[in-house]
Amino acid sequence: MRTDRSIVLFDLFGVIARRQRLGALGRMAARCHAPTDAFTTAYWACRGPYDAGRQSASEYWTAVLRWLSRTVDADTIEELRLIDINSWSRVDNRMVAYARALRGVAEVALLSNIPADHADVFLAEQPWLHELDHVAFSGKIKVAKPDPAAFHHCVIAMRAAPAEFLFIDDREENVRAAQAIGMNGHVFTGRDELAEAIDAWLPTRRSTRK
Repeated sequence: MRTDRSIVLFDLFGVIARRQRLGALGRMAARCHAPTDAFTTAYWACRGPYDAGRQSASEYWTAVLRWLSRTVDADTIEELRLIDINSWSRVDNRMVAYARALRGVAEVALLSNIPADHADVFLAEQPWLHELDHVAFSGKIKVAKPDPAAFHHCVIAMRAAPAEFLFIDDREENVRAAQAIGMNGHVFTGRDELAEAIDAWLPTRRSTRK
């Protein structure tokens, strides 16, 4: 099958954005008067529907507090929500610059597992996101990786073929899921090795256009 486009599809956290701030889970646990280990278990166990846009922030934090047998109140929920958003707010400026520079030789898109309210903050505070060819946040498209529907969303939205994508993620299970629908995939471990992988992939794209 002949393909004519080269689309680099990035994950966000752990690739272009930093992972969660150290100590953030402990800070949220303290706000709930809960042990950090117990809070961390509840935080992640309840996270799936929130990431996938099937729960609001209020519903998610209510579930976490009930898991911990803590009182549910609006002030606690809002404070936890804001601490959580801040904990995921940092980007790697070198990776931002690299992704932006790639647009000179390929289309660049983003597919990230992130709740809708987090996504709104990222879109407001990171103007470079608006330069990309497509941005898909799980909380907005109502499906999260590694569900194949998340990758199909990008294929349909960009009117492309799966083989025209190179998907970059720091989680191997997500890369395998992308490959299962026909995308190319690469597990991210650092900018330099990623640049080598993309430099090796792009000539194979150019050869399909001859």
